[in-house]
Amino acid sequence: MFTRRDEDDYQTVAAGIRMRTLCFGSNTLMSEFRLLHGHILPRHAHPHEQTGYLVSGHIALTIGDETHDVVPGDSWCISGGVEHGADVLQDAVAVEVFSPVRDDYLPGGTSTA
Repeated sequence: MFTRRDEDDYQTVAAGIRMRTLCFGSNTLMSEFRLLHGHILPRHAHPHEQTGYLVSGHIALTIGDETHDVVPGDSWCISGGVEHGADVLQDAVAVEVFSPVRDDYLPGGTSTA
């Protein structure tokens, strides 16, 4: 699969947080998140393992009971079923990979955090 950049593909997953699926295969799905300063990604959990990389900005990422001060170049891995969320301290862009594929993030799916 090959996907071209498309600024119109973003879906709102929470106030101030937009996501678009970059590409996906049979086992993984990669997405880009744009997070606006002052907003919160509510704590949530899902069965998918999630690895991420902060491209730009600044967030406070809580994984389980631990909060991390995340700056560009930092990365993380969240096991499936672990509660997590984020406070957006500065406009940010993150790229994340989910396994298995999140059906709700597939084109035409109904996205949830």
